[in-house]
Amino acid sequence: MPQVTITIAQGRTPQQIRTLLHEVHAAVLRSVDTRPEHIRVTVHEVPHTHWATGDVTIAEMRSAPTDRPGPTAEATPHRTIAIADKELT
Repeated sequence: MPQVTITIAQGRTPQQIRTLLHEVHAAVLRSVDTRPEHIRVTVHEVPHTHWATGDVTIAEMRSAPTDRPGPTAEATPHRTIAIADKELT
């Protein structure tokens, strides 16, 4: 009996979860010699405060400011290219 367990961050709609269950079931059915009623698929939804990568939770990542400074003019190489009597900068 194939058993597939999926761990995913909370936030999907019930329809998205249902589609995921269906698609995984179908993939197992195509890939493994078993009967459809023997396939078990479970989805574990984890709250954003309970899932961390690099000691930072998903909730912390999402609440962090996203206005990170981009490269400065000094850090960005600048070239001038001449093509058919036109300069591109």
